[in-house]
Amino acid sequence: MSDGCQAIVASGHPLVNDAAATIIRQGGNAFDAVVAAGFAGAVAEPALTSLGGGGFLLARTREGRATLFDFFVDTPGRGGDAVDIEPHFFPVTVNFSGSAQEFHVGHGSVAVPGTMKGLLHIHHRLGRMPLDEVVRPAVELARAGIVVNSQQAYFLGLLQPIMTLTATGRALFAPDGAYLTAGTRFSNSDLADFMEQLPHDHGESFYNGELAETIAADMTARQGLLTTADLSGYGVIERPPLAVSYRGRKLLTNPPPSFGGHLIARALRLLEQFDLTAAGWGTADHVIPLAAAMVEVERRRTADADNSTPPEDWYAAAGHRIRTFTRGTTHVSVVDDQGNVAAMTTSNGEGSGYIVPGTGIMLNNMMGEDDLHPEGFHATPPGLRVASMMAPSLLLGDEGVELVLGSGGSKRIRTAITQVINNVVDFNFDIRTAVEAPRLHWDGESMQVEPGFPEATVNRLAAHWPVNVWPEREVYFGGVHAVVPGCDGAGDSRRGGCHLRII
Repeated sequence: MSDGCQAIVASGHPLVNDAAATIIRQGGNAFDAVVAAGFAGAVAEPALTSLGGGGFLLARTREGRATLFDFFVDTPGRGGDAVDIEPHFFPVTVNFSGSAQEFHVGHGSVAVPGTMKGLLHIHHRLGRMPLDEVVRPAVELARAGIVVNSQQAYFLGLLQPIMTLTATGRALFAPDGAYLTAGTRFSNSDLADFMEQLPHDHGESFYNGELAETIAADMTARQGLLTTADLSGYGVIERPPLAVSYRGRKLLTNPPPSFGGHLIARALRLLEQFDLTAAGWGTADHVIPLAAAMVEVERRRTADADNSTPPEDWYAAAGHRIRTFTRGTTHVSVVDDQGNVAAMTTSNGEGSGYIVPGTGIMLNNMMGEDDLHPEGFHATPPGLRVASMMAPSLLLGDEGVELVLGSGGSKRIRTAITQVINNVVDFNFDIRTAVEAPRLHWDGESMQVEPGFPEATVNRLAAHWPVNVWPEREVYFGGVHAVVPGCDGAGDSRRGGCHLRII
């Protein structure tokens, strides 16, 4: 490393941080490091991300060039005859803290995966280290195994019916018949072998070769929609980021056809009308405008969806037909000592239960999300890029990048990111305080409120909207992993997050 600003990484798992740090110390840049973190996350956070899922990366080089890499999923079925297929597609009930939610899994829930191709594309475009060195930390983790921590055990416990759906899944996640819990060791030798050969194969077998044929054959045999044409036709899309001003700063975030960045932009435009600094953090004069902005953004979002109209003229100009995806995710933010920055958010949905033979890779279930398919399941034409609430973002000031951030948390992604930006810009919070501060979220019916707001403020909220005050902080309210270049980082403790200064 040089004598420049210190490199920092923040993510949802210390081993993901370690993978990024290893690459930085060996001479890699932020983009090598974030790719290494992406591969490591597929090992260390198997309930949240996978090489068989999808995601987005917002990159800004030291020269100031910013690009949004869209490697999210496509709808499947190109070259197939879906009319004659009754998809292998069924509900699984997942219990969340005493309440149950139904997800759909099986071969028919799989959308065209993009994460692996995205990581390889980003490395090719912006990395500088050899790929075999970049994937090595993840290979070693997968082969030696990791000790499951309490946060990952919680997520795995929620998804046990999905992770153990098949014999392959049971062998991986319930070795010797005992499902993984905190303190147990999880290894994935098939994934290690697969990643180890990527520098020679560059994903060709998975997208164009023998593995693609195997996946397609399994899909045909089990009434899945994913075809070889889907896999061979998949491509990473590079987009200019959406830019929005906020109190003299510029936010760069995920552009259309995804929704998350646009909804954050709407909220910030509304908040900019108020002098929140004078109000004081947590007072009614701060929280009421914040809550009102959430309500208005949700109202407009719902109106846009109900009327099938685009939210802005520039959205119509994108020329895309879309479907939205809003489930759980994980995020990593990286800055290096040269001024390169990367914010990457990825997801596997809840997982389909189908693991590609010989790879240890579970494919996503993003065709099994009811809010993704308002016209009904499997009614969408094939070959469409799915939209998302994910919003990897950068906040720029006069001197360059001031904040690198993103979040998991479904529809709470946009409100979590908005509140962290609000805390940093309007109240000059340090990044750890900004991330850990209590949050609220309008779910369309009630104002969900974390503990920690003054009682008088909560009472004022309750005079305007139904309010539900949670007894404790929860993963529900997102997981913002953020870095302030040259200064500090913060991993959101709600989702087991942590940060690491790289020396």
